[in-house]
This record gives sequence, structure tokens and C-alpha cells, in this order.
Amino acid sequence: MFSSFIKTIQRNITNKSNALSFFLGLALVFCYAPFSQYWLLAIILPSWLYSMQGKAPKAAAKQGFIFALAWFSAGISWVHVSIDQFGGLPLAVSILLMLLLCLYLALFLTLACYLAARFSHQQQLNLWLLLPIWLFAEFLRGVFLTGFPWLTLGYSQIDGPLASFAPVIGEKGITALVIIISIVIVELIKQRQVLLNISLLALISMASVIFQQLTWVQTTGKTVKTLLVQANIKQEMKWAPELTWPSMLKYLDLTRQHYPAELIIWPESAITAVEPSHQAQDFLQLAQSSALLNNSAIISGIIDYNLATKNYYNNILVLGKSSADDSQGSYHYNNQNRYSKHHLLPIGEFVPFGDWLRPLAPFFNLPMSSFSRGNYVQNNLTANGYQLLPLICFEVAFAEQLSANFSEQTDLLLTVSNDAWFGDSHGPHQHLEIVRMRALEFGRPFLRATNNGITAVVDHQGQISHQIPQFQEAVLTADVALVSGLTPYARYTRFIDFSIPLLLLTFAVLRQRQRYYNTKNRR
Repeated sequence: MFSSFIKTIQRNITNKSNALSFFLGLALVFCYAPFSQYWLLAIILPSWLYSMQGKAPKAAAKQGFIFALAWFSAGISWVHVSIDQFGGLPLAVSILLMLLLCLYLALFLTLACYLAARFSHQQQLNLWLLLPIWLFAEFLRGVFLTGFPWLTLGYSQIDGPLASFAPVIGEKGITALVIIISIVIVELIKQRQVLLNISLLALISMASVIFQQLTWVQTTGKTVKTLLVQANIKQEMKWAPELTWPSMLKYLDLTRQHYPAELIIWPESAITAVEPSHQAQDFLQLAQSSALLNNSAIISGIIDYNLATKNYYNNILVLGKSSADDSQGSYHYNNQNRYSKHHLLPIGEFVPFGDWLRPLAPFFNLPMSSFSRGNYVQNNLTANGYQLLPLICFEVAFAEQLSANFSEQTDLLLTVSNDAWFGDSHGPHQHLEIVRMRALEFGRPFLRATNNGITAVVDHQGQISHQIPQFQEAVLTADVALVSGLTPYARYTRFIDFSIPLLLLTFAVLRQRQRYYNTKNRR
């Protein structure tokens, strides 16, 4: 069955049109980190859209499916590292699981292409109608089955001229602009409404230049001395019981060598003893004493087994000083100055249909794969008098969650992660790319601490100011400039995210009606 399915895919790829969609989809990976060739998108996407014009619904859906399947197969190939190395599955089965994930992700663009052809004039794919439907499909991809909004088009532009739009319309708005520009290029090639399309390109270019000159938030002149620890502990050793104390003490020893610092960040589940065990409590009190002695606050990931609810949570907590004048330390078990991860990673942190899947293979019983979800809205962490908005691992891909917890009083954005699951792949680079986009959208510095990289500090303009190389035991120290004010996107996130596709849908429908009546009048 598996071999026949592969042969079907191969047979489809041999068709010229199918082959073009497949190879253009594969090429999209070079637009994202670590390759970061953002300009390629201006060739790849118009080329594919040009080939899609006028296709009937089924043909449009087929080409959309092939393009998206190749896009995600290359773009999220890093997921296979964790499945292959830690899943305990035969290679053929791990490849099949990876293929199924890519097939699922491809369905959203497939549906968009089908609908854009089915509901267009003469039932032939209308690129302007595809635009808003594609955006709605991306929204569904970000929420369905908890969502996986990775690798959307806007992220590829973080180093390009369109990045200046991020504080105004966000990454989703940049995705819309990328598609608009691609459609305009197609129409110019077809010599349709040349003056109008050139004017539209000129308007976008002018707005990009203007936005580059505008300052949405202001530096306050104050800095916070931060210290981020990358211990580089191998994933296969991380949860070994005999290494619990050595691993935790490694973080504390690396920290002690680099005091003083106001904020000290350890990565996701850096403390491998589970709260509220005696091991965890003993170490937490030791770390808190160390932080207090040095007028610091330590922020660390930890796993919590909540005694009241009998559930596991992936948490971040604060040790040491919560406020500038705190001399006692804020930590005690189940205190409120902590964050519980809301967006859990499917399979890795929870297993959909777990009663059916867990007996099938060790992959569905990965360590810590039965977490409970924290609240969607939670208070910022308070550490040494600073307000930090925390996110764990791939939660940085959900701009709306960040927005729900963001306020003008938020000083810093924070994410902790453990990308050791993905080895030397492009996954951690894409992860940092998303962090950069969030920093630019919301106009706040972003601190990112990971177990083995990429640990970095990103400024409020989305630029990496400090970085530790991957797979090195190292400590990063940085004086991070604080800012005040709000970007337009931070102020109106939800309104902007929903109004853009609605406005574009209205435009596409009105444009289609005009074309219909023009055709009718010519008859």
C-alpha cells in the first residue's frame, strides 16, 4: 500500500505541470532561514501562480496540493529528526508519518485553490479570489487541531524590504502583500491593466520606504543586564535519573561564573527534577538563595505535577527577586509567578486520540507526552521588577496568543525552548526567524534561551544583537535596551488579522462582479 502510494505521487510528478508545481514548492525552503534568500519568493510564487491561471476546480486543487506537499516536505523536514532519532520506529514508518503530516498541511492550500476556482467567474481559478481564501486557509491551519502555523510566507521576508510592514500589519499582512505582489507580477507579464498594477507596486514600495523611517516605539535609555545559559546537554542524557543533579548543577555553576546579572534565563525544562518532588524543592531553594545573594532573578523551565489537579504542566517559574526591593524571594510551590504552556505540541506534549495511538508504537509514548494545557491568558512574569511575557517553544508562532498577554507595561518578550530534538537541521533557524518577526511586530526585545541553540537576544527591530553558536556550552551576557510605546499591530492585532482577509475578499468579489457585467455587456 505504501509503495503504491509513492508510485502514485511519482506518476503525478512526471507530468510537466505537476513537476513545475512540485519543484517550485521545494524551492520555497530557500526563502526561509537558514538560507534566507527572501528575494527568491518574487520568482517562485509568480511562476507558480502564472501556471495556475484559468484552471478548473479539480486541476487547481491538484496543483495546489502538489505545490504545498513539496513546500512542507522540504520546509519542515526537520520534524523527521525527532521522529527518526527518538521515536523508536523503523525508517519506513517514520518516513510515512512525516509524509502524512505534510499531506495534512497541504490540504489547506488544496482547499483554497479548489474554492478559488469553484466560486470564480466561469469556474476558472481567479488569482484575486485565491488571495483572501488562501489567507483564511492559513488561519484554519493555525487553529485546527491546536494549529501549526509554521512556514507561512511572511516569515521569509524578515530580512527584506517588506519587513517594515510588520509593526503595522504583522506577518499575516506581509503574507497578503507577498501574494498581492506575485499576482501583480503575473498580470504585468500578461499585460493586463499595466498602469494600475505598476501604480500598485509603486505604492507598496513607497509605503515600505516610509515605514522604514518611522519609529513606532522609543528606547527609554534604560538597559537590563541579562544572562542566558546554554548548557548543551544531549537529549538522550537529559532525563537520565542519575544525571538529574549534575544537569541542574551545571546550570547553576555556569550562572555563578557570570554574576552579576539582573535577569538570568535558563531554557525549557532546564530543571529536570519534577515539581514538587524533594529533589526539585531542594534545588529550587538552592538556586533561589544564589539569585538573592547576587540581587538577581532566575527564570527557568520546569515540569510541574500539580498535586491538586493530578496533571502535568510545562512551566516557567521565577526564582530570586520578583521586585527590585524583594529580599525574601518569590518562589514557593504553586505560586502565581509562573507560566504554564498553553499551545502544546501534538505528539510531543499531548497525543490526539491517545487511547488508540499509544499502544501502536514507542513514538506515541515519548517522555512528557501527556501535558495539560495552561490558560490562554496569563499574567506576565515579574522578575527583579521587570515584566516579561513568556512563551514556550513553538508558541512563538502564535501571534494572537502573544497579543492576548501583551500590554504596554510588558518590558521584554521571553521564550525558552529545547531544540535538541531537531539536531543539526534548519528547524532551530526557522524558530529564531519567527522570534525575530514577533519582536518586530510587537516592538519589544526578545530573549531566547535554548538547551543547545540557537540562544539569542533579538532587539525591538527584529535584529539579532547577541547569539551563541549551536551545540556549544556557553553563556550569553547582554545589556538589553528597554523601550516604551506600542506598534499599531500590537495595539490592534485581532482587528488587523481579521480585517485584511475580509477587505481582500470584498475587493475580489466586487472585482469579479465587475468582470461578469463587463462580459455580459459585451455580448
